Amino acid sequence: MDYGNQSMVSEFVLLGLCQSWDIQVLLSVIFLMLYLIIVSGNTIIMFLVITDPCLHSPMYFFLANLSFVDMWLSSNTTPKMITDILRENKTISFGGCISQIFFSHFIAGLEMVILVIMAYDRYVAICKPLHYSTIMSLQKCIGLVLTGWIIGFVHAMSQIVVIVQLPFCGPKEIDSFFCDRPLVIKLACMDSSNLKISMNANCGVVAVSCFILLLISYTYILLTVHRSSKTGASKALSTCTAHITVVVLFFGPCMFIYVWPLNITWIDKFLAVFYSVITPLLNPIIYTLRNKEMKNAMKRFRGY
Repeated sequence: MDYGNQSMVSEFVLLGLCQSWDIQVLLSVIFLMLYLIIVSGNTIIMFLVITDPCLHSPMYFFLANLSFVDMWLSSNTTPKMITDILRENKTISFGGCISQIFFSHFIAGLEMVILVIMAYDRYVAICKPLHYSTIMSLQKCIGLVLTGWIIGFVHAMSQIVVIVQLPFCGPKEIDSFFCDRPLVIKLACMDSSNLKISMNANCGVVAVSCFILLLISYTYILLTVHRSSKTGASKALSTCTAHITVVVLFFGPCMFIYVWPLNITWIDKFLAVFYSVITPLLNPIIYTLRNKEMKNAMKRFRGY
C-alpha cells in the first residue's frame, strides 16, 4: 500500500509508559524477562503437544494454537516497547503503526474464536462424551481453527481499511507504548467521534458475540457437572476453571480498551500492558500448573 498518498505524516512518536529514566530502565529489564518467559513457556507447550503422543487430542491441539497466538500477541508490541524504552526518539513509521494495529486486531479476533472453540470442545467432552470422538474429528478441529483465522483477518481488515484513509496532517504523538487504534484515530485531522462509535461497535460485535457463546457453553457445562458424579465433576470443574480464568483475563482488558474505553490514560496504559504482556504470560502458567496431563508430559520430557 502507498501510505504516502493517504497521509502527510510519515511517522508517529510513542510517548511510552512514563518519563522517568530510572523507571524506564527498570521496566525494560522486567519486560525483557517477562517476554523471554512468554516465548519459552508457550514454545514448550507447543513442543510438548506436538511431540508427546499422550497430548494428541483436540483439547491440546487447541491449547497449542492458543500458545502460538499468545506468543504472537506479545511479540507484536513487547520487543519494540523494550527497545524504545532505551531510545531517546521513540518513533514508529506510518506503515509500522498500521501493521501493529492490524496484527493487534487480527490476533485478538483469532484468540477470541479459539477460546470459544475450546469452550465448545469442553462442552462436547462433558455433555456428549459418547459422541466426542465423532464430533471433534481432526478435520473439524482444523476447520474450526481456520475459521478463527478467517474471522480474525476479516475483523482486522475492517479496521485497517478505514484507518488508512484518514487524513493525518498534524499531531503525531501517541500517549502509549504502541499504536493503539483509539489513540491513532484521535490524531486524524477530522471529527472522529462518529467513527470511534462505529469502530467500537465493530469490536463490540466480535467481542460480545464470543463472550455470549462462552457464557452459554460454560453454563451448560456447569449444569451438567452439577448433575454428574463427584469424581468426574471434580476433574471437569478443574479444567473449566482454568479455561474460565483465561477467558476473564483476556476479555476483561480487551473490553475496556476497544469496546467501552474508559479514556483514563494511566488505566488505559495498565490495561494495554496487561493485555499484551501479562495475559500471554499467565495462560501457559494456568494451563500447565492446573493440568495433570501437561505436568506428566513435562516429567516424561525431563526423563528423556
